Amino acid sequence: MFNPIQYLQQQFGQKYTYLRDAYEGFRIYDFGSTAINRFTPSKGYRVQHNIAYGLKARQRLDLYLSEQGQNRPLIVFVHGGAWCHGDKRDYRFVGEAFARFGYDVAVINYHLAPQHKFPRYVDDLALALEFLDQQQQKLAVSTTKIALMGHSAGAFNITSLLYNPQNFGSHVRQKIKTVIGIAGPYHFDYKGDPLAEPAFDQQVPYQQVMPYYFVEKNDIQHYLFLAENDQLVKPKNSYDFQQKLLEQGNHCVVRIIPKTGHVSIMGSVSSIFSRFFQTRSAVIKALDSAMKND
Repeated sequence: MFNPIQYLQQQFGQKYTYLRDAYEGFRIYDFGSTAINRFTPSKGYRVQHNIAYGLKARQRLDLYLSEQGQNRPLIVFVHGGAWCHGDKRDYRFVGEAFARFGYDVAVINYHLAPQHKFPRYVDDLALALEFLDQQQQKLAVSTTKIALMGHSAGAFNITSLLYNPQNFGSHVRQKIKTVIGIAGPYHFDYKGDPLAEPAFDQQVPYQQVMPYYFVEKNDIQHYLFLAENDQLVKPKNSYDFQQKLLEQGNHCVVRIIPKTGHVSIMGSVSSIFSRFFQTRSAVIKALDSAMKND
């Protein structure tokens, strides 16, 4: 029977300890990302770090440019971290994982709670999209086909960009072809939730915030990925959201990824670990269906 831990030990020798900890853990965002990034390949793409998409310090993005083809589809990735922590520098493995399949990837930072509450971090995403669209020639990217991808809190952010009371109405919205939500919360009451409470105004009912309540008809392809062993975000979030999308006649597919938890489902897209999990292949299949096959 194939043993991934034994495989890592044989392939990487003394480096095995770092990889083992990352493989078995993924429980702490910063440590897991650091361990994975340390062994992320650096070939097949170019990186532009700390591009300012706004005037504030957190309004920065890293851009991973694939060396495959021209007019490549663009993924805009939003990290998780309960809206309170996380940084784009921890997600080099995400940029590399999809750049090698012919996608350009923008990984953004955004304002964090508790200093900043909803919808500030969603406004940052809107600003980043406008910037990428306006500066696409200078940045050597194409915004003709955009995929929004987010993990955990980041998945909430990308869906809230499309479905919220303020209604992001820019022309860039028409270029969004797919939404890839990974272990995302889309329909829950944040009042009394120790992780989410700092990120939302407690005087505003969740029914006035959650993307579930503001779904509109569109042609965007929605793919919601669940971790089989997620102990943090309940599957009901995705199934409720899927039901609402389907009721409006929208596209939505929910897929459960075996052998993953809330954090490891994101780490498992890395080139180091993707062979052990179904995550990256499933995401690539969804992306190709929405972005390359029409």
